[in-house]
Amino acid sequence: MTMPPLRKDAARNWDRIVAVARDLVDQGIPLQLNDVARRAELGVATVYRHFATPEALLETVATPCLEALAEHGRLALADEDPRRGLESFLARVVEAQVTDAALPPVAAAAENALPRTTELRQALAEAGTALLDRAHRAGTVRPDLAAADLVPLMCGIAHAVNISGGSPAARHATAQRYLTTLLEGLRATPTT
Repeated sequence: MTMPPLRKDAARNWDRIVAVARDLVDQGIPLQLNDVARRAELGVATVYRHFATPEALLETVATPCLEALAEHGRLALADEDPRRGLESFLARVVEAQVTDAALPPVAAAAENALPRTTELRQALAEAGTALLDRAHRAGTVRPDLAAADLVPLMCGIAHAVNISGGSPAARHATAQRYLTTLLEGLRATPTT
């Protein structure tokens, strides 16, 4: 079901709310709708009219990142090399988790506030499963690696990078180092 377009003033308010929320998330400040309204210089009712909960607003902030990851999953599935496709997808997921502060809490949430978030998270799960299945069939990853292992492994890397801190460049380098180590451990080893 498609929503009708917002009036110009409502669209401006929506954009302002999301921009303020993005800034707060990037600063590590928890989203509170009253605080967002004050910082956006809007009435609290206006913010609540657009976003019923802080979770819905956070998911809206994370949506562009989730959409980009879903698109990357589709592109990775088109890669002729199953292992390269899987590695590329996992690298992009880890990079997003350490560069977009909205993504980790949305990815870790037990439930979604918005149907779009459910749709995107499902697309990501399906892409990860399909990529892993292809790599299994090609014999390039350990046969005991399950699709259900991918999210905890990627979240684990992101968590380790987040607690190590550092500049964005240092965090990105650390994430790549951790991911490379993990990917080497996932390689299928020839039986002797």
